[in-house]
Amino acid sequence: MAKKIATPPTDSAPAPAPATSETKLRLPAEEKYAAELTYLASVDKDPRPFAWRLSPRMIRTFILGAGPGDSFDRPIAQKFFGDASLVERAIVTLASDRGLLLIGDPGTGKSWLAELLAAATSGNSTHVVQGTAGTTEDHIKYSWNVAMVIASGQSRESMIPSPIMTAMQLGEMGRFEELTRCGSDVQDALISILSEKYITIPELRGDEGVVYAKPGFNMIATANSRDRGVNELSTALKRRFNFVTIPIVTNKKSEKEIVLFRTRELMARHTITVDVPPTMLDILLQTFADLREATANTTAEDQRLESALSTAEQIGVLEDALLHSNFFGDKALQPGTLARSLVGSLVRRVPEDVSILNKFWHATAAEGEGPKKRKKGEEATPAAAPKGEKSPEWEAFVAGGKQALSSFK
Repeated sequence: MAKKIATPPTDSAPAPAPATSETKLRLPAEEKYAAELTYLASVDKDPRPFAWRLSPRMIRTFILGAGPGDSFDRPIAQKFFGDASLVERAIVTLASDRGLLLIGDPGTGKSWLAELLAAATSGNSTHVVQGTAGTTEDHIKYSWNVAMVIASGQSRESMIPSPIMTAMQLGEMGRFEELTRCGSDVQDALISILSEKYITIPELRGDEGVVYAKPGFNMIATANSRDRGVNELSTALKRRFNFVTIPIVTNKKSEKEIVLFRTRELMARHTITVDVPPTMLDILLQTFADLREATANTTAEDQRLESALSTAEQIGVLEDALLHSNFFGDKALQPGTLARSLVGSLVRRVPEDVSILNKFWHATAAEGEGPKKRKKGEEATPAAAPKGEKSPEWEAFVAGGKQALSSFK
């Protein structure tokens, strides 16, 4: 029987369906905000460095949102809630000869900002290397398809480029997550890439033996400030980066906006409309503020929670509580559910974290008054309530936390 040969698709073949939240669990920023990026590119009249999709000014607008004075025909949502000067410095760095290194505590939005920057400049944020103790130089440069090498030898066709090499060849942004999790030999492999902007392939000769970066290529790396000292960056590598430190959000209004914005996005995957009672959000913000203060006043390391108590942690707690309420409750978020989600999320070491939270819950939380009662139309603030005006929600929250902690005994 004659072997059936597959024929290539013709022009009449149906085009692949566009990516949606139904076909991908999580859309990259360039697909999620494709309409915004297309619109901003159509009205962008400013010069663009290299082959960037948007000008620096329009990238800033894409990330920080359009203000009241901007005359756009459609709303541009704010996606990163932070100091505008940090975003501007990050954009300027990417247009320079140096790479960008975003440093901060866990949950401060480093990776999210890196993704937004790559999406706005290159239209592709997926050239990512995830740094771990097991990351090797091959993950940064290239490896080989063993079967093809055995069959026909080493060539460009049998080479498997890394995400960084692919970004170089396309003139797009490469991303390196958790750079300090990698060993020094792996980190140093980036030095020649950031300096010379090419990768040498000793196994090949001539023009095939060098891969040059096209204009537009640069590197966005992230590093966890809590990992300093694990694999310290060499002085040579530090010189190739501009450092931008992303601080923990301390402004309560900004923190509330971040929590609501991100939680709504996460819940939209389940087609759940988020309705967070303002009092519940006040309680969450107040509890995290009190926990951070307690941690700051503690000098002993064993008296600190393993959690970074970041804004990302609050989002995780709220998402967990809302999902529990929708799947197993009466849809309305209850104080006890929020307390159980908070305890479940923050207890990572038993018995250390349990002991710390027990002390907090039976002292600070139980003796505190909680967020102040709201008047109609009053803006949410996590300030303490006047003495003796404990809200029923706060009392139910404290009781729920105690009950959740008792399950660890």
